[in-house]
Amino acid sequence: MLAVSPGRLSPRERLVVALDVDRLDEAERFVKLLANRVGVFKVGPRLFTNAGSLVFDLIHGFGSGVFLDLKFHDIPASVAAAAREVARQRVKMFTMHALGGGRMIRAVSEQLMEATLVPGAPPPLALAVTILTSHSELDVRELGFEIPIVEQVERLARIAVDHGAGGIVASGHELKRLKAALPEGTIFVTPGIRDHDEPVEDQTRVMTAEEAISAGATYVVVGRPIRDSRDPVGSSERIVEQIARACDDAAAV
Repeated sequence: MLAVSPGRLSPRERLVVALDVDRLDEAERFVKLLANRVGVFKVGPRLFTNAGSLVFDLIHGFGSGVFLDLKFHDIPASVAAAAREVARQRVKMFTMHALGGGRMIRAVSEQLMEATLVPGAPPPLALAVTILTSHSELDVRELGFEIPIVEQVERLARIAVDHGAGGIVASGHELKRLKAALPEGTIFVTPGIRDHDEPVEDQTRVMTAEEAISAGATYVVVGRPIRDSRDPVGSSERIVEQIARACDDAAAV
């Protein structure tokens, strides 16, 4: 269910900017500023609840891709139906919880293979979310998981990919382990990107864009460091430079 070849992505295309804002006009400001500098814009529950599919039209109008991050988690039939509608909206990537289990993920995969899609639009990349980057070891123990986060992430990622997920959303700190455990060609999307001198806020497992790409991320997701910057364009360009350095280093090995 892959919709992208990682080796063909430019540094700019690997940067996903999270539109974590409340209103469509706020999102429009960032899309206008950054559409020529980043590859994809992430739409989460906060913006989608307010703007709905209008935000897809906005992003597509500037020639950019949509990453719909609603983390679907429901019975298999419901999530498969949601995936069909996502495909019709020409979304590039979307998320579902790996904790939904193998049957749910298989239902999504089969639906995307069977769905009548928009002509000329590839099927969206179905990404499985393992353990949220805001979760600490204490958090997951409180939820009843007895094994460390890195082991739980690998277990969930294996289930997801074995049942048809095209990629995994996971912290950069689990990337090397996951790349060794999962099939070649698996897409990795890494949130929680911060520079060393930036506050981590509600993220507990973070790294820089350069570190994440070097560890094996296909895409990096950046929110606050760009959104809250006095110079969003300059901040995005610096992150693209980090990604380019990591790609150059990988090519030289």
